[in-house]
Amino acid sequence: MEDLSLHILDIVVNSIRAAAKNVYIYFKFQRKGDGLIIEIIDDGEGMDEELTEKIKNPFFTSKEGKKFGLGIPFLKQSAEETGGFLEIESEKGKGTKIKAFFHKDHIDMKPLGDIEKTIEILQATNPDINIFFEVEECHF
Repeated sequence: MEDLSLHILDIVVNSIRAAAKNVYIYFKFQRKGDGLIIEIIDDGEGMDEELTEKIKNPFFTSKEGKKFGLGIPFLKQSAEETGGFLEIESEKGKGTKIKAFFHKDHIDMKPLGDIEKTIEILQATNPDINIFFEVEECHF
């Protein structure tokens, strides 16, 4: 994936497939420093601990008819290439939280892409889903 907006699109589409009715997307920029946190939180089906670990493997997918699941592994790789990390918290029946930390000044940092258009497309194609987007400056 060429930019972070495509990662967000992929993760949110997965949230919607997991029956989420509410998806929250947060961009948290470090006030002093080069940190960027992207969090995507949904109220979908959620996953047990075993599945939460499996989805980090590109040779695993829960989608029928597919052999690979590259969305989460590519996001993880993009974060790690900047010296960052990816965390996934999920509980069956309660939803999922994906948190990716990036060092935005790192040479391997992917561009943000057209985040506004991505959110607009997600909202237009999924009118029954509440998609919230927030940008904030933080101390972390």
